[in-house]
Order: sequence, then structure tokens, then C-alpha cells
Amino acid sequence: MRAALDKLISWTGLALAAVLLIAGGLLTWANTFIGDQVDNQLSAQDIIMPEGGALESLPEADREALEKFAGSPLDTGPEAQAYADHYILAHMNASGAELAGEAVTYQEASGKGRELTAALAENPNATQAEIDEAAAWMDLRESLFQGNTLRGLLLYGYAFATIGTIAGIAAIVSFVGAGVLLVLFGLGIWHARRVAQTEGAGTTAKVAQPV
Repeated sequence: MRAALDKLISWTGLALAAVLLIAGGLLTWANTFIGDQVDNQLSAQDIIMPEGGALESLPEADREALEKFAGSPLDTGPEAQAYADHYILAHMNASGAELAGEAVTYQEASGKGRELTAALAENPNATQAEIDEAAAWMDLRESLFQGNTLRGLLLYGYAFATIGTIAGIAAIVSFVGAGVLLVLFGLGIWHARRVAQTEGAGTTAKVAQPV
């Protein structure tokens, strides 16, 4: 009975090992596929990470986040995230601060630009300064729109790259788990045979006893 139970547990472990091997293979494929796609899509943008003078005008925190990638082609998720959050966003904030004294969102720039443009349409005697101010806000609106669009695309790349990394880690865990279960399967079968031999020997001994 004990030998049969050991075999049942061992074969169950083997089935689980097979499932983990299949899962590990699929996760490895996902990791490779996502990695290739992210690399191809980011490389197609032909962006070089900023270096030298391009970093000097940035705030210290942004500069430090970009320095480790300086001068390299932007083709990985971490580089995409750093470029989006510490270069593009830094310039967007600087543009808003230059015009309004503080960082401005796209929604704020759009609303202000429409407000000033509508005021100009109702004021035929508007001064050049008022015209220039309205134009500046509309230019900022366009700049923020383009910046947010590029940031969104880069951060999508970063998100997918992170998913690919997680898939790679999960694949390793699956293969390790499968390996452990295979070892346990072997030990379980060996133990079942030992128990069967012991039970068989015990039965033989009982039969051989004189009445």
C-alpha cells in the first residue's frame, strides 16, 4: 500500500514537472519575442541617449538618471523610461516654467491658448504683445502634445520590456521547479521500490513461519 502511494505521488510530481516545463518554454518564447519587438521598435526611432552638453541644463536628478545611458542608442526598456521621464518631461516642464513660471500640463496650456485666442478674435485692437502671448501658449500646447505622445510610446515600450523581463524570470523559476520535481520523482520511485521490496520480504517471512 505504501509503495502504491509513493508511486502515485511520484507520477503526480512528474505530471506537474511536465506542466512547468511547458510553461517555462512558453514564458521563454514570450521573453524572447517581447525583447525582440521592443528592440526593433525602439531602434527604429533612431534615438541616441543625450550626453555632454545636452545633460548639463537638466536638473540634477534627471541628469543622474540619464548619465549611465549617455551616448548609447535607445533600444531597451530602461533607456526608454529614462528618456521619457527624465529628458522629454524635463524639457516639457522647463518650457512651461519659461512661459508660466511653473510646469504646465497639456490641458492647462490648451485651455489658456484657447482662452487667449478667443479673446483676440473679439478684440480687433489687440496689441502685438497679446498676439504674441496667445501664439506662445498655442505653441506650448503643440509642444506638450508632441512630448506627451512620444513619452506615451516610449513608456509603452518600457512596460512591455518589463513584462518580458518578468516572463524571463518566471521561465527560470518554472524550469527550476520542474528540475526539483523531476529529482523528487526519481527519489519517489526509488523509495517505492525499496518499500515494495521490504513489504515483499515481510510477506515472505510470514508465509515461511511454521504453524
